[in-house]
Amino acid sequence: MSSDPNANAPAPASPRTGWSSLKDLTGYQWFVFIVCCLAWDMDCMDQQLFALARRPAMTELVPKVQPDDARLPALRAELDAKAEKQGKPKPTDKEVIAARQNGDIGNAAGWATTWFLVGWAIGGIGFGVLGDRWGRVKTLMATILLYAIFTGLSSLSSSVWDFHMYRLLTGLGVGGVFAASVTLIAETMPDNARPFVIGLFQASSVLGNCTAALISMYLGSLAQSGQFDNQMLLGYPLSPWRLMFMVGIIPGLLVVVIQARLKEPEKWKQAMAAGGVKKAGSYSELLGDPRWRKNALLGLVLALAGVIGLWGIGFFSYDLIQYVFDAEFKKEAANMGLTGEAATKYVAGEKAYWSGIASLLQNAGAFFGMLTFSYVCFRVGRRPAFAVALLLAASSTAIVFYTISEKWHIYVLIPIMGFCLLSLFGGYAIYFPELFPTRLRSTGTSFCYNVGRLLSAPGPAMLGFLTSSAFAGYPEPLPLRYAGMVMCSVFLIGLFVLPFLPETKDKALPE
Repeated sequence: MSSDPNANAPAPASPRTGWSSLKDLTGYQWFVFIVCCLAWDMDCMDQQLFALARRPAMTELVPKVQPDDARLPALRAELDAKAEKQGKPKPTDKEVIAARQNGDIGNAAGWATTWFLVGWAIGGIGFGVLGDRWGRVKTLMATILLYAIFTGLSSLSSSVWDFHMYRLLTGLGVGGVFAASVTLIAETMPDNARPFVIGLFQASSVLGNCTAALISMYLGSLAQSGQFDNQMLLGYPLSPWRLMFMVGIIPGLLVVVIQARLKEPEKWKQAMAAGGVKKAGSYSELLGDPRWRKNALLGLVLALAGVIGLWGIGFFSYDLIQYVFDAEFKKEAANMGLTGEAATKYVAGEKAYWSGIASLLQNAGAFFGMLTFSYVCFRVGRRPAFAVALLLAASSTAIVFYTISEKWHIYVLIPIMGFCLLSLFGGYAIYFPELFPTRLRSTGTSFCYNVGRLLSAPGPAMLGFLTSSAFAGYPEPLPLRYAGMVMCSVFLIGLFVLPFLPETKDKALPE
């Protein structure tokens, strides 16, 4: 007879796997998940509001091209030569000025995005270190306040320069939210549920994106109906894009909820109590230890592919739609008997509406793409899932920029691109925290995501350069089409580093 008192005890239940693992979460773990989702979703709302309001803002703030502009003769010669080669009539003076104005607006929009990404990267790197030293919760509160305040101030921009400055400062806060949130979730959740909770967390970002799209559509319809005519906002002409940035102040209220109930994760507390505070957030240790240095540098390159792909190409699909359908909207206005200011309002309203539709559809695809990535990486591993996602992102984005020319394309191609392109970001949220120990988790995650963002900051400006210079001689919307297709090659750099990264499937977080 066995002397072991546990010999006849029932075997402990195996942890649930797959999506059923969510049943193992406690009430507090669900609370952490909800708060982090709200913080990240509102962060994403801010990002999407910017993507949707960027071109209307630049259209209003970029100085108008004058007939005596010194750049016009060279552009006229280029357009004349192109027209002669194609057997088309030479452009009128008005058309040349319009082409130069479009180029200036596109260039300013590209630089606005670049400065936003620079701020995002700097803030992400700095707050990543603070996340390991201060704690995840304090850092999350600071980043939310920062991006809420400067998003609101963006609505008061009077020139391209102060708009760019506000976007830089907004980026500081936006950049810190991701690492603080995803690290807090990763350390709070049980290992069996972690990839699915984080996948769901990242997928929830579409709620913020879709909210921004609905706000854009609603404000665009109000502007189209004349609701903002002769209205002022703190001394500035009332425009939909200004109101969109005003909405970005709302996330600051979330800080009250965080301060009241959210607690630092036990993993972080234990690491600090054991002396980890001396090495917490240390870049010398992150980059000095061969294991963590390799994970950090290769993870950075992996992030670089997706960030440039999204911010340097994917989010410019809204601009592409406005280019492609500009002539159609103007024709519709003419058929309705609209002229002058009335026609301008109609065209602007239609552009806002269809940009909003595109955003909703892209994010609907993104939601399912992120959830699918969570399941695929659970079944086959992180590296195979990334390999497939990178190839699909490159091909789907190139197809959108090459093909889109009719409204039904928006309903079909945009959600497919969203599914493929945004699935990568579900992967980043799952994978990066698994590459680093507790004392370096926020720092390492931020390094991958935000140094990658800093290096990717020239991406939108490069798209602007290709559009306004390299392909400027082609008729609209070919410059943006060709620029987007050329830049899709960036996804390939992610494939090159995958074989050298560790596979973390079914492994606990490193301590």
